[in-house]
Amino acid sequence: MIPIRDSVRSRRRPLLVYAIFAINAYVFFNELTMGRDIVRFFYEYGLVAREFWQTDSFVDRFVPVVTSMFLHAGWLHFGGNMLYLWIFGDNVEDRMGHGRFLAFYLISGAAAALTQLIVNPNATAPMVGASGAIAGILGAYLRLFPRARVVTLVPVFFFLHLIEVPAMFFLVFWFFIQLASGSLAFVAPQDGGTAFWAHIGGFVAGFILGPRFARKPKVEVLPPW
Repeated sequence: MIPIRDSVRSRRRPLLVYAIFAINAYVFFNELTMGRDIVRFFYEYGLVAREFWQTDSFVDRFVPVVTSMFLHAGWLHFGGNMLYLWIFGDNVEDRMGHGRFLAFYLISGAAAALTQLIVNPNATAPMVGASGAIAGILGAYLRLFPRARVVTLVPVFFFLHLIEVPAMFFLVFWFFIQLASGSLAFVAPQDGGTAFWAHIGGFVAGFILGPRFARKPKVEVLPPW
């Protein structure tokens, strides 16, 4: 299922979603010009599990946790992440406010990275992508907008159909796909490939932290007369 749009409308412009989208796009289109240098670039700014656990440098350990969130390993990787950010991120930012949303995004991404680092601590391939932080947005969306609906594109044989489904069904289904794939990867860990446990860790972090970062809705108090 490919999400197209959701039923929740934001009250404010999602400035941080725009900014995160723009930064990811800028970095990705620069990656396309690097040729063979892209491998060195990923090792320099991506997150390598073995180096994370072995280095004694604070900068070398934690800076790649942030920089890796803005790198992508291809059009499908970039496009899929930005699609989910665009559809679900605006509503979460609207509920949290710009500053809280930025903090939430980075914390979710860090929690996602840490989960993957714990599950596969000896990996030598660089981990890149915004999907861990965006998984946090999905977890928060599930908590904050449980009654929303999502229009999805579903392939049926050779045809594509638009179907509106409850957001709760869509997001829980997405999570269990990650959990099933992550369980297989846990049994037979690979050096590289999709970091499913980062998705799981980010989603759980967002599910727990989302309501804590959300602002309480304003309640109008009527005068006694």
